Amino acid sequence: MKNITRSIRLGALALLVSVASLFLYGVISAQAQTAPRYKFDSDWPKPLPNKWKLGGVTGLAVDKDDNVWVLNRPNDLRDLELQAETGIAACCTRPPSMIHIDKNGNVIGSFDPPEGHGMDVDSQGFVYIGSDTVRKYDPKSGKMVAEIMRADPAPGGNRDVAPAARVPGRGSAGPVGTVPQQPGGRGRGNADPAAQAAQAAAMTAWQAKYPPTSPMIVGQIEEIRLDEPAGEIYVADAAFGGRVMVFDFKTLAFKRGWGAYGHKLSEISTNPADREYKPGGPMPKEFRGHLTLNFSNDGLVYAADRNANRIHVTDKQGNFKKEFILAPTTGGGGSTGGVAFSTDRQQRYLFISDLVNNHIWFLNREDGKVLGQMGSMGQNGGQWFGLHMIAVDSKGNIYTGEVFNGERVQRFIPR
Repeated sequence: MKNITRSIRLGALALLVSVASLFLYGVISAQAQTAPRYKFDSDWPKPLPNKWKLGGVTGLAVDKDDNVWVLNRPNDLRDLELQAETGIAACCTRPPSMIHIDKNGNVIGSFDPPEGHGMDVDSQGFVYIGSDTVRKYDPKSGKMVAEIMRADPAPGGNRDVAPAARVPGRGSAGPVGTVPQQPGGRGRGNADPAAQAAQAAAMTAWQAKYPPTSPMIVGQIEEIRLDEPAGEIYVADAAFGGRVMVFDFKTLAFKRGWGAYGHKLSEISTNPADREYKPGGPMPKEFRGHLTLNFSNDGLVYAADRNANRIHVTDKQGNFKKEFILAPTTGGGGSTGGVAFSTDRQQRYLFISDLVNNHIWFLNREDGKVLGQMGSMGQNGGQWFGLHMIAVDSKGNIYTGEVFNGERVQRFIPR
């Protein structure tokens, strides 16, 4: 009888443990599938000094002290926005292209390198800016101290190693978007046929000189990420639809690189058909364009191919792991912009900035499942008009930078 009673008690206990385990598993699963929530911080940043007005934000990074570096395009500003330079209005003046803002929203430094795209800052405070290559700057002096090897300029192009000449009160036609204007500008279709043929021949020769295996920067830079513990710099080179290129942190020498699906550089196709893509259609064989990247604490690299609405996950050697497709019917530039991570130990969430839909997407990092989104298009605080850049500090605050008519930085605080 005692054995029967004991068996009943053990059975009941086992059942109770099983039920409790299922309940706990359900709670944990529910928590894992809940998107984080944020609120707009209207007190950050403070008004900029010297009557500065930002241009389009093309780079954003948080340093070891949780202060924010903002790379912007002063040449986006119009005459109307620069009237304080000639004394005919109270606002505004052209800002330096690099501005350093502290946690309280105060500007604590600036310097004026050439405009660029993509940036990061190391533990010593040196700033790395992308343009036609990656350049390392001393922010105290504003001087360039090193640069990664770059291919010769393409026919009709030039290396921009100095800030553009500026006339007080004279601006541009306005924001230029997120890609350089095509060579020749308006009316290029009216060029002399012989000149066009010569230009095409020169471009063909240049492309033959710099194939996908070129161990240097060939296209424009879209993003830079520093892996100081490993002694490496990750660069998104826009050539051939996009290449992930890794360089030595100290010497800036090339180490390795890859393309879509982990293709070795020697396997990257130069056939334009392998980059063709229509929203909602099959994924292209190679990266489509505007490649950005970031890497997680567990050694995975997330390359966001914006024009193909997807994210490729590889290890740090370029071995392909998986592909996430996000908002696949998005056209006009694509949904997968900048990549950031949540600050929990496991980095459970991916934060993806979406230039076209003007959302931040929250994804489960393990399987790419969309857990939620934040924001909408507009010009009120907390909305975006050209959501371009994203960064996260150690407290989990999200920082964003806008191009087009947005031209601002904002902060969002975890709820």
